[in-house]
Amino acid sequence: MPAFRQVGEKQLPQEIIFMAWSPKRDLIALANKVGEVLLHRLANFQRVWSLPPNENTGKEVTALAWRPDGKILAFGLADTKRVILCDAEKPESLHSFSVDAPITYMHWMEVTEESSVLTSFYNAEDESNLLLPKLPALPKNEEKSDEIMKLLGDVRLNALVLGGSSGFIEVYAYGMYKIATVTGVAGSCLGLCFSSDLKSLSVITEVQVSPDSAPEITYFQLDTSLLSVYLPEVTRMARKFTHISTLLQYIKLSLTCMCEAWEEILMQMDSRLTKFVQEKNTTTSVQDEFMQLLLWGKASLELQALLMNQLTVKGLKKLGQSIESSYSSIQKLVISHLQSGSEALLYHLSELKGMASWKQKYESLGLDAAGIEDAITAVGSFILKANELLQVIDSSMKNFKAFFRWLYVAMLRMSEDHVLPELNKMTQKDITFVADFLTEHFNEAPELYNRKGKYFNVERVGQYLKDEDDDLVSPPNTEGNQWFNFLQNSTHLKESPLLFPYYPPKSLHFVKRRMEGIIDQCLQKPADVIGKSVHQAVCMPLYKGSKSEDSTPRLFKLPFMWNDKSSNLHYVLFTMLESSLSKIYILRRHTDVSRSANNGLLAVDFGNFLNNSINESSDTSFYSCVDAHFYDDETITVVLKENAEQEGKERILAQLPLSSVYVDEDQEREFSLNSSKRLDEQSDDIPTRTVFLESQWRVLENMKAQYVAVNGIRKVSCVLSSNLRHVRVFEMDVEDDGEAEEEEEEEETTPIVGGEHDELNLSAVNHNSMCGGSAEVADETEEHESSLDS
Repeated sequence: MPAFRQVGEKQLPQEIIFMAWSPKRDLIALANKVGEVLLHRLANFQRVWSLPPNENTGKEVTALAWRPDGKILAFGLADTKRVILCDAEKPESLHSFSVDAPITYMHWMEVTEESSVLTSFYNAEDESNLLLPKLPALPKNEEKSDEIMKLLGDVRLNALVLGGSSGFIEVYAYGMYKIATVTGVAGSCLGLCFSSDLKSLSVITEVQVSPDSAPEITYFQLDTSLLSVYLPEVTRMARKFTHISTLLQYIKLSLTCMCEAWEEILMQMDSRLTKFVQEKNTTTSVQDEFMQLLLWGKASLELQALLMNQLTVKGLKKLGQSIESSYSSIQKLVISHLQSGSEALLYHLSELKGMASWKQKYESLGLDAAGIEDAITAVGSFILKANELLQVIDSSMKNFKAFFRWLYVAMLRMSEDHVLPELNKMTQKDITFVADFLTEHFNEAPELYNRKGKYFNVERVGQYLKDEDDDLVSPPNTEGNQWFNFLQNSTHLKESPLLFPYYPPKSLHFVKRRMEGIIDQCLQKPADVIGKSVHQAVCMPLYKGSKSEDSTPRLFKLPFMWNDKSSNLHYVLFTMLESSLSKIYILRRHTDVSRSANNGLLAVDFGNFLNNSINESSDTSFYSCVDAHFYDDETITVVLKENAEQEGKERILAQLPLSSVYVDEDQEREFSLNSSKRLDEQSDDIPTRTVFLESQWRVLENMKAQYVAVNGIRKVSCVLSSNLRHVRVFEMDVEDDGEAEEEEEEEETTPIVGGEHDELNLSAVNHNSMCGGSAEVADETEEHESSLDS
């Protein structure tokens, strides 16, 4: 019986350039050449969702990585230099951030190191849940609020490591906040592997020594022992960073909801009055025109035309309702969302300040109490500005209500309509209130026309929500404010750290951006300090790369890196010669750089295991390794081709047990590295192990297999052909027996109702084939896109 059961086959419309299995679920993420990110399910390779390329986020996907719990998918975009964190449940961005260089590789790992301090922290209930009220759900988008909370994830520390061009390497705790900026590594990153105990980071880069020569592939092992020594402190600090980052995202979305609640119709009064000024022939000001109507009950013919023909009774009523509805919504959002989020932000920053004061534990990690104090002050300024907006909304609602009520009655009288008795009552106090409103809001401002294209700014809430650097058109009037004057005249209080600074002329958006910038700067210092503590322990030039680079993305090219959590080993799989991929080399090093004295290097040859009559002791290598990935800590999944590959020769999917490679532990120690030479110049001295696979292999019929993505936890693999469009999916721990084939054939005869165009056509398996390969069954809707054997 052929090993591995084929459970799906698919011909895709676009060339696939990245594949990544979810660590916890039977889902595989794909990225294609047009910039689309797709999620497919193992069963029938059915598409779950697709995220099309976007002008704002970017179109050139260059890396994929899953969070260890499988709930978040991260991908990097080269054209915009952004990293997007996407919900696995739906194609929506939950969080994104910019980086300084295009991402070429990303690795998302979970810390498995245990200690009593960490265990108590993991098991303890988050105190913020006990002390802070639960953040209210965002209106009309309650799911979004829950999704933001997904960003926090599990309390156990995980880290997203990003590698890019020009030696760019950054580490993000929980995928959210940067905790290390690594320097001192040359070249463009091809692979990354962070040890689960945080003791070392292995990096493979491509260094372009000169424009005319081929690039040099180099292995680095970086000592990150500071993170390992201070792991409990790093975890607590990183958790706080993530809380803060999540709250900033929540405040940003709350502000977006406020902007959506504000409607353009609210600007109608300003534009109508501006048009009235431009068209009227009299020299009387607009303010005087309305004052005459208020005092004498009579309006000029021009004002009557404005009110009755342009504004209209119906339009005035609609405008009044819009203002009341919009202002009420914004008011609720400020009180329930902005203030709640800001108070939670203050809490977590204050906790962080307390941690920074414990210098014995946190000073080495770069936590700066003074910087955190600046961040707390910036949050206080934001809360003050939000309260100012509340006051403006409150006074505007009262002003507009009285003004519209008076104007509505006046317009009804102009049209000689019946005025209800309850509307007709107007006290002297009401008249004074309207007169004050007209005096304050109905002054013509020529300088405002040059700036905003209007003479009036009756509506004063919208200016706070504009995402502009300009000052407020109508800042709050602080004249006569005794507290404000007292602070301005007091030298000591004006500079007091106990008082939050106040920015009367600035918008809410401006103060929010300032707050975000200060918080980002405050949390940047630990990343710089931790990054500078990372130092290079090993630098090993491996081989010369190919000078004529083809268009295939680097993810589909060896080297491949793996971290064995149980034995704390780093593995690197690579081949040296692009032209004749005869041997695969396995480099293994201990994650503790002090224990990696030996180079742990072996070469693996694949003997002829299809034809046992050939002398097995022959030194001839029959198979070349096309691609290789670690399946689990004990097994490597390989795609092989015959060295003398002829037309019609099939490629092979196989499982290579490490136990068959590391038979003699002393063998790998035989090699002594000459550090002055590249590894490919010493290849003849590298110990070689010839292996003969037994049962764990399968011929891939009618497919020029080139790349493989595997998941040992879910025991699945996905093989991609050289044309980058044809995929096959296998369950790796199940044999493809005849009984299962019959069941599959019966299922195929059952009509499928309501399937989408991307549904997989299950393969029809040929019983009589010695190797159990499947016949091609291409999707009819996509058959014209590509041939299977290209």
